[in-house]
Amino acid sequence: MPRERLSVVVTRRLPEAVETRLCELFDVQLRDDDAPMSREELVAAVQSADVLVPTVTDTIDGGLLGQAGENLRLIANYGAGVDNIDVATARQRGILVSNTPGVLTDDTADMTMALILAVTRRLPEGISLMQQGDWSGWAPTALLGGRIGGRRLGILGMGRIGQAVARRASVFGMQVHYHNRRRLRPEIEQELDATYWESLDQMVARMDVISVHCPSTPSTFHLMNARRLKLLKPSAVVINTSRGEVIDENALTRLIRSGDIAGAGLDVYEHGTQVNPRLRQLPNVVLLPHMGSATLEGRIEMGEKVIINIKTFEDGHRPPDQVVPSML
Repeated sequence: MPRERLSVVVTRRLPEAVETRLCELFDVQLRDDDAPMSREELVAAVQSADVLVPTVTDTIDGGLLGQAGENLRLIANYGAGVDNIDVATARQRGILVSNTPGVLTDDTADMTMALILAVTRRLPEGISLMQQGDWSGWAPTALLGGRIGGRRLGILGMGRIGQAVARRASVFGMQVHYHNRRRLRPEIEQELDATYWESLDQMVARMDVISVHCPSTPSTFHLMNARRLKLLKPSAVVINTSRGEVIDENALTRLIRSGDIAGAGLDVYEHGTQVNPRLRQLPNVVLLPHMGSATLEGRIEMGEKVIINIKTFEDGHRPPDQVVPSML
């Protein structure tokens, strides 16, 4: 007699190939539209499912986990970051948590370089000029940006994505510097031709571009606060494709408006979709709607990791991408 299939609830629409494979393997409840689940829907999901597949837009906190049914034993997050999940409480309740690390490294690093170029070469201003039909022809002094070759890039967080950005930046001729919780091994430092700074303050004061690639944790909240942002050179730009909470968004806005920072390229925001309206008014700020990992290939690979984690759990083994509090 075939064993009963795991009950899996997916909180958002996923690529069709991923949804189809999930349905082939498990008893799956899919979303009919791409709207985030309400709190009430999330409560119903954790009460009925064996496995929950949330995304970064879903808050899986202690209050929600306290209402989970006895059958919920795995939260297979569709995403690398797990700051949306109370991992410690899940562990206390005997619920495993897994994520999808590694598959979005190249996509996010590519977008980081795109933002660096967009800000320093004033691409949005040029696009706007063409879309409005206001271009009157080439001029020697029109829309002058800055060459990125030879500039110092300060990477805040030298994990997988930070290192991928370093490799790309080196090809563009940038000088790579970094600050990290732990210094890289000498051979990796040598490969990346990267200079380590133990003091974040000393690094940011000397960089032309600051690129944020650290996770959102209590220790990184407003790591780039008003005091530290004021250390930047007036010609420096700030790039963030990691987590919005790492930067004090109001302070960044004030300093750009006053001319104390040259510009910014942001793909993530401190308050999610509630973007500071003053940022939208600045021509030297490039804003993207969390597109850093938005490639079809990446989204499918994320789904494949989710499926592997669930199938491994179903077979009685530890999911290969299990997350524990000590990793955070």
